[in-house]
Amino acid sequence: MSQKINKLAAYSMLFLMAIALTGCDNYFGQDEAPPLPGKRISILSQQRSIEPDSSAAGHKIVLPAPTPNKDWPQAGGYANHAMHHMRIGKSLQERWSIDVGRGTNDEERLMAQPIVAENTLFSMDSESIVSAFNLKNGDEIWSVELTPEEEDDDHINGGLAYENGKVYATTGFGQVVAVAAKTGKILWRRNVGAPVRSAPTARGNRVFAINVTNKLFALNGNTGAVLWTHSGIEEATNLLGGGSPAVDGGVIVAPYSSGELVALKVENGQELWADSLSGTRRGAASSLGTIRGRPIIDRGIVFAISNSGQFAAINLRTGRRIWERPVGGIESPWIAGEYLFVISNNTDLLALGRLNGRIFWVTALPEWEDPEDREGKITWTGPVLASDRLIVAGSTGEALSVSPYSGKVLGKVEMPDSVSISPIVVQDSLLFLSDDAELVAYR
Repeated sequence: MSQKINKLAAYSMLFLMAIALTGCDNYFGQDEAPPLPGKRISILSQQRSIEPDSSAAGHKIVLPAPTPNKDWPQAGGYANHAMHHMRIGKSLQERWSIDVGRGTNDEERLMAQPIVAENTLFSMDSESIVSAFNLKNGDEIWSVELTPEEEDDDHINGGLAYENGKVYATTGFGQVVAVAAKTGKILWRRNVGAPVRSAPTARGNRVFAINVTNKLFALNGNTGAVLWTHSGIEEATNLLGGGSPAVDGGVIVAPYSSGELVALKVENGQELWADSLSGTRRGAASSLGTIRGRPIIDRGIVFAISNSGQFAAINLRTGRRIWERPVGGIESPWIAGEYLFVISNNTDLLALGRLNGRIFWVTALPEWEDPEDREGKITWTGPVLASDRLIVAGSTGEALSVSPYSGKVLGKVEMPDSVSISPIVVQDSLLFLSDDAELVAYR
């Protein structure tokens, strides 16, 4: 009898949620914001694998006001990866959609998050072709192929970063390449000994890149000369992709696939401290310790999450852990004011306190395309915080809008294809790159 009552209650809840979402006049916004175009589908409730802290009951989340963001010069926004609360338009509409090249297929994977600088959008497709587009209308300005003559086309590349008129690209051919942002002319190439599958970080005329053997290279931005290197523990296997180093205050924090998190002086590579978020003993399922999400440096604290189940806040100068939570993930956390937002490996979207790691709310994102038979595992990327909305996108080809204050799902819209790369926010616009290499701009 109790099972029938539970089922009736669940069906009633789903019906009410469907009515609420159908009647809601917003997507990617609060109640006063008009919706983006797209099919509106109710969100099925799912059981959470993580629960909010009991001490967080009744807490009211307060965020800084949204601010305009002119550029997105590297993966994660800026070198410290702390983007806080960005502004997008109140009346978002699709402005343009372009094909940026070759997308994900059986042999290659689209990995590079687009970047924006000087009113120009730069992208790199799965065949390592870097292209520049006019941000206002999507018109192509130039494109250049980075594949060396002696190589074939089957590879997985890294990503892009911009600084001082140059676009830096990391490739699956074990190279860091500098390209003139205005013309697409290749300025220099530097071999780094092994493929690079994470985006570089550029700061202070230095370029930082980590190859798949966990070796960090610091290069001169003008010439590509090696300034110094640092080696982490090499792993036999790891997850596809990787986290870009975070740089701030003269310190670089390198995330390695071994689960190591190492802080070094930008000037000379001197090691300041090292920590491990692997959560496993060395040599046993070591790839599970991978730090794939980009670490954040914010107001003297480093925030990082590993695949094996450790989310930690660490003092930038001393390496002392401030707090840690048993939460694993491969997506980059997002910080805004005194709060952090992150997607866990169990597809939970969490809001945590910056200074204490307290969990304020948890929203279970859809985990299976067929929940009844638990088939079709869904992967989610993000979140990105823009104008009081957390944006996440998934392998189902849908993007969700979630309230950062309560975790309530506000709505959803369909993308051209599945999405594996987190969206970006720049000049009041929201840009998505789908796995078929279609870039869509909402403004």
